[in-house]
Amino acid sequence: MVFWFVRGIFLLLVAAVILAGMATQGGAFDFSSLEYPQQAQLLLVLGACMLVFLGLAVDFMVPQKKIHVFAGVFLGVLIGLLLGVITNSVINMLYDTYGISKGGESLAGQVRPGIFGLVNLLCCYWAVMIVLKTKDSFRFIIPYVEFSKQKKGTRPLLLDTSVIIDGRIVDIAATRIFDSGFVVPRFILDELQVIADSSDKLKRNRGRRGLDILNKMKADPDIDIEVKEVDMTVEERNEPTDLQLVTAVRRLEGRLVTNDFNLNKLAKLRGVEVININDLARSLKVVVIPGEELVVYLVKPGDQSGQAVGYLDDGTMVVVEGGRPFIGQEHRVVVTSALQTSAGRMVFAKTVDE
Repeated sequence: MVFWFVRGIFLLLVAAVILAGMATQGGAFDFSSLEYPQQAQLLLVLGACMLVFLGLAVDFMVPQKKIHVFAGVFLGVLIGLLLGVITNSVINMLYDTYGISKGGESLAGQVRPGIFGLVNLLCCYWAVMIVLKTKDSFRFIIPYVEFSKQKKGTRPLLLDTSVIIDGRIVDIAATRIFDSGFVVPRFILDELQVIADSSDKLKRNRGRRGLDILNKMKADPDIDIEVKEVDMTVEERNEPTDLQLVTAVRRLEGRLVTNDFNLNKLAKLRGVEVININDLARSLKVVVIPGEELVVYLVKPGDQSGQAVGYLDDGTMVVVEGGRPFIGQEHRVVVTSALQTSAGRMVFAKTVDE
């Protein structure tokens, strides 16, 4: 809506400059002294239409981005006026080179002041619209950024589909260990909706769980989360979801939160910082060292003769040598070694004679 308002102001100003110049005796666009004044006026209108079309074409070719309007317009006008002065200096030089004076009998001399005014308007319009749509490229201009809506932290955390469906992000976010807000790209929300509408029961349940997780995070006042439309080109929008997500993280200068192994590797190859929920969970597991005694509830026999298997409170599997006679009981064991694998951590122990 704001962009269309700026475009309307631009069109009105162009029309006002042309009409004022034509209506004023001796004005910039007063062609009464020429041999064919009507043809000159027609050429002027056609030229103005081409100028407006060119300005709007450049406007629509620039990707759209959200921006605080007033600071953007102010900065754009300043840049536009500076560009207008430079451009008009070049035009003046061309006039002087070809010996065309202001006023006189020639059409070029008559429209010289009007050209300067239209050039200033066009430069201001281009500058305002480009600044409005590329705020993120102007972060180094402190007063300009200060008018933006304040967010927690400086680098947003973008969530992928897998980490939303997983659900652990809710509890992690509730601990307030993250000082940045969470962002769910619009295409991720659309993907969740597609999964939730799937004919496959398992996929449908996973999609609905993901939507419930998002609603739970939105309802928590301590969690800063928003669904955001990320600006991308047509080619980028046609890429697979993982590539779109990596592009979105780079575009927003954020970090990616995921538990997808392949996406984790892809993001790191593209130079994107990743927070892996599985790595975070593994780092929070209880640390055990050889020689430490534990009390473990043994639930089933192991693969080798005499072995039994139990689990710690955090889910870590404990393989106990000589523990098979104690299956179904809590028994004291002593840690002999620990092994970290891609599937998780495994602790080896032996029974303690009581």
